[in-house]
Amino acid sequence: MEFVTALQGGVDEQKPSLFEILSEQQLISLIPPSLRYLLAIATHRNPRYLLRILNSFDEWYALLALVVERYYLKVYGGGFTENFMASKRAESDVWKNLAIIVGLPYLKRKLDEAYEIHAAASSLLGPAYQNREGYPADATPRQRIFWWYNEFLREAYPSVNAVYYFSMLAFNLAYLFDGSKYNSPWLWLIGTRIRRLNGADNAAFEAAAAASKGSTPGARPGQGNSIFNPRVMMRSIVPGALSSLRILLPASVLALQFLEWWHNSDFARQLTRKATQGLELPPPIIPGQREAKEDAEKVAEPKAIGSSPPISATTHFPILTVAAPVHATADEANTTGLCPICLSEIQTPTVSQTGYVYCYACIHKWVDGVHEKQEAFMEGKSVEGLVANGWGADTGRRQGRWENGAGRDAVTGRRLLAGTSGLRRVMI
Repeated sequence: MEFVTALQGGVDEQKPSLFEILSEQQLISLIPPSLRYLLAIATHRNPRYLLRILNSFDEWYALLALVVERYYLKVYGGGFTENFMASKRAESDVWKNLAIIVGLPYLKRKLDEAYEIHAAASSLLGPAYQNREGYPADATPRQRIFWWYNEFLREAYPSVNAVYYFSMLAFNLAYLFDGSKYNSPWLWLIGTRIRRLNGADNAAFEAAAAASKGSTPGARPGQGNSIFNPRVMMRSIVPGALSSLRILLPASVLALQFLEWWHNSDFARQLTRKATQGLELPPPIIPGQREAKEDAEKVAEPKAIGSSPPISATTHFPILTVAAPVHATADEANTTGLCPICLSEIQTPTVSQTGYVYCYACIHKWVDGVHEKQEAFMEGKSVEGLVANGWGADTGRRQGRWENGAGRDAVTGRRLLAGTSGLRRVMI
């Protein structure tokens, strides 16, 4: 914007660029739906008190915006979001600006909503549907007004809406190329220009704030300066609360950006996954499960050396794992150079995401769930290696009672991200 202006003969430092003004307009347009969404959530919990407010949200928001915008226009010379964007409105009446800032958007929202309800569907169905109801001859004045209102929405409002947006586009283009001092036809009608705040404006704001804090309103005899006094509340508490919105708005924008990043990124899911992986939940008690003594003796559950098997956080079944490699001790031999799955010398070393090294063929089959030891264990067959590593007698089918470790690390039982794609060969 400044580059285009410089080519045409000069730079007006107090004139904000069109993109700053469009950013401010976009920001103020996001406030009503955000407040409506928060109010709708609160209404689900307290419908008795908030349902009426939600049904009349446009009116309540217009009243609130009228109070806030009037305060910011009188104190800071600009609207609420304009002050946030370091802009002001020059040389105009406060009530005229309130009509543009509050009244015009309210009227536009109500007309758009009424058009969607009463006229949008009839425009798609054709003239036969539109002319099904003639002018009510014996109707009340209210019904006649409503009929003319619907006719205006069907016949004239689309053209009026098009003229509105085309005029906004024309003024924006003229403002962009310095053909106009006003970026909107409404500002042109009331003679208001949008200007940047400068050092003198900020100094004047600080001086006015210091003067208002230093002057204490006098109290009548028998009337103290309590915060519940209406005069004290209107002169001290209400202006302070409205001024605090200057801090609340950027804090809310930052919080919304953080929540959007949190829900769109994988960071939150990874934290949740890590928090649930360490939980050791007991297997659930299944109703109707046979508890006969002979069945309990038939199925001997394996047991890892020195610890119980890990429990799945989703199925709550124990997970098949193998013993971790150990260094040489008085009771055990050194197994750090052996594959934990096949207990043989490692062929084509491959590391998983947990840091344990296996044979490439062993860990690839294990993650896919097709290793011969997994299949034999789930069938309840006796497997060489599992008995020697403390898994107990292998009798009885374990389908529906155990997880075979597919998609997980063979030692820790932790789920591997991307399955076999997360395995990496070790170059020695």
